[in-house]
Amino acid sequence: MPHQDPAGASSTRNLKRLFLLRNLVISGELGALLVARQLAGLALPLQPLLFIIGTLAAVNFWTWRRIRGAANIRDGEFFLQLTIDVIALTGVLYFTGGATNPFAWFFLLPLIIAATVLSARATWSMALLTIGCYSLLMFFFIPLPGNDHMQHNDNFSQHVFGMWFGFVLSAVLIAWFVVGMARTLRERDRLLAEAREQSLRDKQLVALGTLATGAAHELGTPLATMAVLTGELERSAVPADIKRKLGILDDQVKRCKQALSVISASAGEARAESGSLVRVEHFIESVTSEWNRQRLDAALDVRIDPGTDQARIVDEHTLHQSLINLLNNAADASSEPLRMIAGWDRHYLRIDILDRGPGLHPQTADTIGQHKTSHKEFGMGLGLFLTHATLQRLGGTIELSDREGGGTCTRVQLPLATF
Repeated sequence: MPHQDPAGASSTRNLKRLFLLRNLVISGELGALLVARQLAGLALPLQPLLFIIGTLAAVNFWTWRRIRGAANIRDGEFFLQLTIDVIALTGVLYFTGGATNPFAWFFLLPLIIAATVLSARATWSMALLTIGCYSLLMFFFIPLPGNDHMQHNDNFSQHVFGMWFGFVLSAVLIAWFVVGMARTLRERDRLLAEAREQSLRDKQLVALGTLATGAAHELGTPLATMAVLTGELERSAVPADIKRKLGILDDQVKRCKQALSVISASAGEARAESGSLVRVEHFIESVTSEWNRQRLDAALDVRIDPGTDQARIVDEHTLHQSLINLLNNAADASSEPLRMIAGWDRHYLRIDILDRGPGLHPQTADTIGQHKTSHKEFGMGLGLFLTHATLQRLGGTIELSDREGGGTCTRVQLPLATF
C-alpha cells in the first residue's frame, strides 16, 4: 500500500467530502432543470447545460478513481478540483441568467472550502477567481426566458449590483478572517502533536531509566568482584606483560563503575561534582581529552574560535557523555581524522563535528529524537536518542546535515550560563 504523508492523507479525506458535495450539486442541477422544463415551462438551453453537467460528472468519476487509488492528494490538485467547480458553475449561470440568477451565491462554497483547508495564497487566489467570474456574469450572460425586460429596470439593476457587492465583501471577509482562524487551528494541532510526541519520548526515557537503574544494581556486584580479583592478580607474581594487561582491565572496570555511578545519580543520588560552572574552553578541552583517552584508535583535529572571555557553561557528566557519543558515532563512520570546530558568543556555544563517512542516512535527520534509531551492525539505537534528550533537557539543539565533499556535519548548540 502506498505511503501517505499526513498532509496528503488530509487532502485525500477532504477530496472525498468534495466528491460527495459535487454529487449533491450535480443531482440538484439536474433536478432544477427538470423542474424548470416540465413544471415552470422555461425554455432553457438544455444542450450546453447538459454538456457542462455531464463534463462535471465525468470529472467527478475521475475524482472517484483518484480516491480509490489511495494516492496522495496534494493541495495543488485539490485547488484544481475547486477551480473546475467554479468554472462549471460559471458556465451553468451563464446560460441561466448570469448574476441575476438567485443561486449565484453558490460561488461562496468553493471559497469557504479553500479558506478552511488550503493555504492563504490559495484562498486569495480562489477569492479573486470567484469575484472575477461573478463580475463577468454581470455583463455576459443569457437572460432567463421572460426576464428580458428586467435588464432595463433600474431597481432590479441596483438589486443585482447590491448582490454583487455583497458577494465581493463576503469573499474578502472570508479570505481574511477564516484563513486566520484556520491557521490558528492548524497551529494548535501542530503544538498538540508536538506535545504528544514529547510525552511519548518522556515515557520512553522513563522506561529506559528504570531499566538502566535495575541494570546498575545487577552489575554492581560482579564488577566489584572483578575489581577485587584484578587487584589480587596485579599484586601477585605474574609477568610484566600480564600486569600491563591487568592494568588495562582494571581501567575498564573503573570506567564501568563510573558509568554505573552516573546511572545511579540520574536515579536521584546526588553527585557533588556535577552541575558546576566552568569556562567554555576548559569544558571543550575536558570533553576532547576524555574522548582521546577512550578512543586511542581515532584522531581528532580541534579548532576553537574564542568568543567572550567570561563565557561559562554548566558542566555535568551527562553532557560530557552526549558529546562523546556524537564523537564516537562520527569516528565509527569515518576512516579519516575527525574535525571539531567550536565557537561561542554571549549566549550560545556552537560545536560542529565533521566526519568523512558515508553521509547522512535518509531517515536519521527526520527521526532524530523521536525514537531509537541505529544503522550500525550492532547498534541498539540508544546513543543518538539519549543524546538528543539530554541536549533538549539542557536547552540545546542538535542538527545533522550532509557535509560538502562527503560525510556528515553534526551541529550542537548549547546555552551558556547568564550572569
